[in-house]
Amino acid sequence: MSGSKEIVGKIKSVQNTRKVTRALEMVSASKIRKAQDMMQSARPYARMMRQIIGHLAHANLENPHPFTVEREEIKRVGYIVIATDRGLCGGLNNNMFRNLLREFRQWQEQGVEVTTVIVGRKAAQFFRRLKVHISASTQDLGERPRLEDLIGAVKVVLDDYREERLDRLYLSYNHFVNTMTQKATVEQLLPIPASQEEEQLKNYWDYIYEPSAEDLLDDLLVRYLESVIYQATLENLASEHAARMVAMKSASDNASNLIDDLRLVYNKARQAAITQEISEIVGGAAAV
Repeated sequence: MSGSKEIVGKIKSVQNTRKVTRALEMVSASKIRKAQDMMQSARPYARMMRQIIGHLAHANLENPHPFTVEREEIKRVGYIVIATDRGLCGGLNNNMFRNLLREFRQWQEQGVEVTTVIVGRKAAQFFRRLKVHISASTQDLGERPRLEDLIGAVKVVLDDYREERLDRLYLSYNHFVNTMTQKATVEQLLPIPASQEEEQLKNYWDYIYEPSAEDLLDDLLVRYLESVIYQATLENLASEHAARMVAMKSASDNASNLIDDLRLVYNKARQAAITQEISEIVGGAAAV
Protein backbone atom coordinates (compact mmCIF):
# COMPACT_ATOMS: atom_id res chain seq x y z
CA MET A 1 0.00 0.00 0.00
CA SER A 2 3.04 2.27 -0.12
CA GLY A 3 2.00 3.39 -3.60
CA SER A 4 -1.49 4.19 -2.31
CA LYS A 5 -0.05 6.33 0.50
CA GLU A 6 1.99 8.33 -2.00
CA ILE A 7 -1.10 8.92 -4.13
CA VAL A 8 -3.06 10.09 -1.07
CA GLY A 9 -0.25 12.53 -0.28
CA LYS A 10 -0.36 13.90 -3.85
CA ILE A 11 -4.13 14.32 -3.64
CA LYS A 12 -3.85 16.33 -0.43
CA SER A 13 -1.09 18.47 -1.95
CA VAL A 14 -3.16 19.25 -5.04
CA GLN A 15 -6.19 20.01 -2.85
CA ASN A 16 -4.15 22.55 -0.89
CA THR A 17 -2.98 24.13 -4.13
CA ARG A 18 -6.58 24.33 -5.34
CA LYS A 19 -7.56 26.18 -2.17
CA VAL A 20 -4.88 28.80 -2.88
CA THR A 21 -5.85 29.25 -6.55
CA ARG A 22 -9.54 29.54 -5.67
CA ALA A 23 -8.75 32.17 -3.04
CA LEU A 24 -6.69 34.18 -5.54
CA GLU A 25 -9.46 33.86 -8.11
CA MET A 26 -12.02 35.24 -5.65
CA VAL A 27 -9.71 38.09 -4.62
CA SER A 28 -9.14 39.14 -8.24
CA ALA A 29 -12.87 38.83 -8.99
CA SER A 30 -13.61 41.23 -6.13
CA LYS A 31 -10.92 43.73 -7.18
CA ILE A 32 -11.57 43.76 -10.92
CA ARG A 33 -14.81 45.74 -10.54
CA LYS A 34 -13.06 48.59 -8.72
CA ALA A 35 -10.23 48.57 -11.27
CA GLN A 36 -12.73 48.70 -14.14
CA ASP A 37 -14.62 51.58 -12.52
CA MET A 38 -11.41 53.62 -12.17
CA MET A 39 -10.43 52.82 -15.74
CA GLN A 40 -13.85 53.70 -17.18
CA SER A 41 -14.06 56.95 -15.23
CA ALA A 42 -10.64 58.06 -16.53
CA ARG A 43 -11.28 57.18 -20.19
CA PRO A 44 -13.49 60.22 -21.09
CA TYR A 45 -10.90 62.66 -19.73
CA ALA A 46 -8.07 60.95 -21.60
CA ARG A 47 -10.12 60.87 -24.80
CA MET A 48 -10.96 64.58 -24.63
CA MET A 49 -7.35 65.42 -23.81
CA ARG A 50 -6.25 63.55 -26.93
CA GLN A 51 -8.71 65.50 -29.04
CA ILE A 52 -7.80 68.91 -27.61
CA ILE A 53 -4.07 68.30 -27.78
CA GLY A 54 -4.43 67.01 -31.31
CA HIS A 55 -5.99 70.32 -32.29
CA LEU A 56 -3.55 72.47 -30.35
CA ALA A 57 -0.37 70.64 -31.22
CA HIS A 58 -0.98 70.61 -34.96
CA ALA A 59 -2.45 74.07 -35.40
CA ASN A 60 -0.58 76.61 -37.51
CA LEU A 61 2.11 77.87 -35.13
CA GLU A 62 5.07 80.06 -35.99
CA ASN A 63 7.29 78.08 -33.60
CA PRO A 64 6.01 74.49 -33.27
CA HIS A 65 6.51 72.82 -29.92
CA PRO A 66 9.39 70.27 -29.80
CA PHE A 67 6.93 67.55 -28.76
CA THR A 68 5.16 67.88 -32.13
CA VAL A 69 8.15 68.04 -34.48
CA GLU A 70 9.30 64.90 -36.28
CA ARG A 71 13.10 64.65 -36.18
CA GLU A 72 14.90 63.76 -39.36
CA GLU A 73 17.41 61.33 -37.86
CA ILE A 74 16.53 58.84 -35.13
CA LYS A 75 19.49 57.88 -32.98
CA ARG A 76 17.83 56.90 -29.72
CA VAL A 77 14.29 55.81 -28.82
CA GLY A 78 12.63 55.42 -25.44
CA TYR A 79 9.91 53.10 -24.19
CA ILE A 80 7.72 53.57 -21.13
CA VAL A 81 6.86 49.99 -20.16
CA ILE A 82 3.92 49.45 -17.79
CA ALA A 83 3.71 45.97 -16.26
CA THR A 84 2.42 44.37 -13.06
CA ASP A 85 4.01 44.25 -9.62
CA ARG A 86 2.85 40.67 -8.99
CA GLY A 87 2.77 37.47 -10.97
CA LEU A 88 0.26 34.61 -11.35
CA CYS A 89 -1.55 36.41 -14.16
CA GLY A 90 -0.89 34.02 -17.02
CA GLY A 91 1.05 35.30 -20.00
CA LEU A 92 -0.03 38.93 -19.56
CA ASN A 93 3.47 40.30 -18.99
CA ASN A 94 5.41 37.82 -21.11
CA ASN A 95 3.33 38.45 -24.23
CA MET A 96 4.04 42.18 -24.00
CA PHE A 97 7.73 41.61 -23.24
CA ARG A 98 8.16 39.35 -26.28
CA ASN A 99 6.62 42.00 -28.54
CA LEU A 100 8.93 44.64 -27.09
CA LEU A 101 12.03 42.50 -27.55
CA ARG A 102 11.20 42.09 -31.22
CA GLU A 103 10.89 45.87 -31.60
CA PHE A 104 14.13 46.42 -29.67
CA ARG A 105 15.99 44.08 -32.02
CA GLN A 106 14.59 45.89 -35.06
CA TRP A 107 15.80 49.25 -33.73
CA GLN A 108 19.21 47.84 -32.81
CA GLU A 109 19.62 46.35 -36.29
CA GLN A 110 19.15 49.89 -37.61
CA GLY A 111 21.84 51.19 -35.25
CA VAL A 112 19.34 52.93 -32.94
CA GLU A 113 19.90 52.84 -29.17
CA VAL A 114 16.96 51.83 -26.96
CA THR A 115 16.30 53.02 -23.40
CA THR A 116 13.38 52.25 -21.11
CA VAL A 117 11.37 53.73 -18.25
CA ILE A 118 9.88 50.94 -16.14
CA VAL A 119 6.59 50.92 -14.22
CA GLY A 120 6.04 47.69 -12.28
CA ARG A 121 8.22 45.17 -10.47
CA LYS A 122 7.92 42.41 -13.09
CA ALA A 123 9.18 44.66 -15.89
CA ALA A 124 12.13 45.76 -13.77
CA GLN A 125 13.10 42.15 -13.03
CA PHE A 126 12.77 41.11 -16.68
CA PHE A 127 14.73 43.93 -18.32
CA ARG A 128 17.45 44.06 -15.68
CA ARG A 129 18.07 40.37 -16.26
CA LEU A 130 18.50 41.09 -19.98
CA LYS A 131 20.68 44.14 -19.23
CA VAL A 132 18.39 46.56 -21.08
CA HIS A 133 19.17 50.20 -20.26
CA ILE A 134 16.70 51.59 -17.69
CA SER A 135 16.74 55.36 -17.19
CA ALA A 136 14.04 55.45 -14.49
CA SER A 137 11.66 53.08 -12.71
CA THR A 138 8.79 53.05 -10.24
CA GLN A 139 6.86 50.19 -8.67
CA ASP A 140 4.45 49.20 -5.90
CA LEU A 141 1.67 51.50 -7.13
CA GLY A 142 -0.98 49.46 -5.28
CA GLU A 143 -4.65 49.00 -6.10
CA ARG A 144 -5.27 52.74 -6.54
CA PRO A 145 -2.38 54.18 -8.57
CA ARG A 146 -1.73 57.88 -8.09
CA LEU A 147 -0.42 60.27 -10.70
CA GLU A 148 2.06 61.60 -8.15
CA ASP A 149 3.83 58.23 -8.14
CA LEU A 150 4.38 58.41 -11.91
CA ILE A 151 5.43 62.05 -12.33
CA GLY A 152 9.08 61.48 -11.37
CA ALA A 153 9.70 58.77 -13.97
CA VAL A 154 7.71 60.68 -16.60
CA LYS A 155 9.72 63.86 -16.01
CA VAL A 156 12.99 62.01 -16.59
CA VAL A 157 11.99 60.80 -20.03
CA LEU A 158 10.37 64.10 -21.05
CA ASP A 159 13.52 66.00 -20.08
CA ASP A 160 15.54 63.56 -22.18
CA TYR A 161 13.30 64.30 -25.15
CA ARG A 162 13.49 68.08 -24.67
CA GLU A 163 17.27 67.96 -24.57
CA GLU A 164 17.32 65.70 -27.65
CA ARG A 165 18.75 62.71 -25.84
CA LEU A 166 15.69 60.90 -27.21
CA ASP A 167 14.29 61.22 -30.72
CA ARG A 168 11.11 59.19 -30.28
CA LEU A 169 9.08 57.95 -27.30
CA TYR A 170 6.67 55.01 -27.09
CA LEU A 171 4.26 53.72 -24.44
CA SER A 172 3.73 49.98 -23.90
CA TYR A 173 0.97 48.51 -21.72
CA ASN A 174 -1.87 45.95 -21.73
CA HIS A 175 -5.10 47.44 -23.04
CA PHE A 176 -8.23 46.11 -21.32
CA VAL A 177 -10.73 44.90 -23.93
CA ASN A 178 -12.87 42.63 -21.73
CA THR A 179 -12.43 40.08 -18.97
CA MET A 180 -11.19 37.44 -21.38
CA THR A 181 -9.12 39.65 -23.67
CA GLN A 182 -6.19 41.97 -22.87
CA LYS A 183 -4.21 43.38 -25.78
CA ALA A 184 -0.51 44.18 -25.58
CA THR A 185 -0.33 47.72 -27.00
CA VAL A 186 2.50 49.99 -28.11
CA GLU A 187 1.63 53.63 -28.85
CA GLN A 188 3.80 56.49 -30.04
CA LEU A 189 3.82 59.33 -27.50
CA LEU A 190 6.40 61.70 -28.94
CA PRO A 191 6.42 63.34 -31.35
CA ILE A 192 2.65 63.51 -30.96
CA PRO A 193 1.23 61.84 -34.08
CA ALA A 194 -1.39 63.71 -36.10
CA SER A 195 -4.50 61.87 -37.21
CA GLN A 196 -6.04 62.38 -40.63
CA GLU A 197 -8.87 64.42 -39.10
CA GLU A 198 -6.42 66.75 -37.39
CA GLU A 199 -4.49 67.25 -40.62
CA GLN A 200 -7.74 68.33 -42.32
CA LEU A 201 -8.87 70.59 -39.47
CA LYS A 202 -5.64 72.56 -39.19
CA ASN A 203 -6.19 74.03 -42.64
CA TYR A 204 -9.38 75.77 -41.53
CA TRP A 205 -8.84 77.23 -38.07
CA ASP A 206 -6.34 78.25 -35.45
CA TYR A 207 -6.32 79.46 -31.84
CA ILE A 208 -5.53 82.82 -30.28
CA TYR A 209 -3.15 82.17 -27.38
CA GLU A 210 -2.76 84.12 -24.17
CA PRO A 211 -0.10 84.69 -22.80
CA SER A 212 1.80 82.80 -25.54
CA ALA A 213 1.44 79.61 -27.54
CA GLU A 214 4.78 78.24 -26.34
CA ASP A 215 4.00 78.57 -22.62
CA LEU A 216 0.46 77.29 -22.94
CA LEU A 217 1.39 74.32 -25.12
CA ASP A 218 4.24 73.28 -22.86
CA ASP A 219 1.99 73.02 -19.80
CA LEU A 220 -0.85 71.35 -21.68
CA LEU A 221 1.34 68.81 -23.47
CA VAL A 222 3.02 67.72 -20.24
CA ARG A 223 -0.38 67.37 -18.59
CA TYR A 224 -1.62 65.44 -21.61
CA LEU A 225 1.28 62.99 -21.55
CA GLU A 226 0.83 62.43 -17.81
CA SER A 227 -2.87 61.70 -18.31
CA VAL A 228 -2.17 59.22 -21.12
CA ILE A 229 0.40 57.35 -19.03
CA TYR A 230 -1.91 57.35 -16.01
CA GLN A 231 -4.77 55.99 -18.14
CA ALA A 232 -2.46 53.24 -19.43
CA THR A 233 -1.60 52.36 -15.82
CA LEU A 234 -5.29 51.93 -14.98
CA GLU A 235 -5.84 49.87 -18.13
CA ASN A 236 -2.95 47.62 -17.15
CA LEU A 237 -4.30 47.23 -13.59
CA ALA A 238 -7.71 46.09 -14.85
CA SER A 239 -5.99 43.74 -17.29
CA GLU A 240 -3.90 42.30 -14.45
CA HIS A 241 -6.91 41.40 -12.30
CA ALA A 242 -8.81 39.97 -15.27
CA ALA A 243 -5.84 37.86 -16.39
CA ARG A 244 -5.18 36.61 -12.85
CA MET A 245 -8.83 35.70 -12.33
CA VAL A 246 -8.91 33.70 -15.57
CA ALA A 247 -5.54 32.06 -14.88
CA MET A 248 -6.48 31.05 -11.34
CA LYS A 249 -9.84 29.67 -12.49
CA SER A 250 -8.02 27.60 -15.10
CA ALA A 251 -5.55 26.41 -12.46
CA SER A 252 -8.39 25.45 -10.10
CA ASP A 253 -10.15 23.51 -12.87
CA ASN A 254 -6.92 21.72 -13.75
CA ALA A 255 -6.37 20.86 -10.08
CA SER A 256 -9.88 19.38 -9.87
CA ASN A 257 -9.24 17.26 -12.96
CA LEU A 258 -5.91 16.13 -11.54
CA ILE A 259 -7.55 15.16 -8.24
CA ASP A 260 -10.13 13.08 -10.12
CA ASP A 261 -7.37 11.32 -12.05
CA LEU A 262 -5.37 10.65 -8.89
CA ARG A 263 -8.43 9.26 -7.11
CA LEU A 264 -9.03 6.93 -10.02
CA VAL A 265 -5.43 5.74 -9.85
CA TYR A 266 -5.74 5.35 -6.08
CA ASN A 267 -8.89 3.25 -6.40
CA LYS A 268 -7.24 1.03 -8.99
CA ALA A 269 -4.16 0.59 -6.80
CA ARG A 270 -6.33 -0.15 -3.76
CA GLN A 271 -8.41 -2.65 -5.72
CA ALA A 272 -5.27 -4.36 -7.01
CA ALA A 273 -3.86 -4.59 -3.47
CA ILE A 274 -7.12 -6.09 -2.14
CA THR A 275 -7.25 -8.56 -5.01
CA GLN A 276 -3.66 -9.60 -4.32
CA GLU A 277 -4.41 -10.11 -0.60
CA ILE A 278 -7.47 -12.22 -1.40
CA SER A 279 -5.44 -14.28 -3.87
CA GLU A 280 -2.77 -14.85 -1.24
CA ILE A 281 -5.38 -15.92 1.35
CA VAL A 282 -7.09 -18.27 -1.11
CA GLY A 283 -3.75 -19.68 -2.19
CA GLY A 284 -2.70 -20.26 1.41
CA ALA A 285 -5.99 -21.96 2.27
CA ALA A 286 -5.70 -24.20 -0.80
CA ALA A 287 -2.16 -25.19 0.18
CA VAL A 288 -3.35 -26.26 3.65
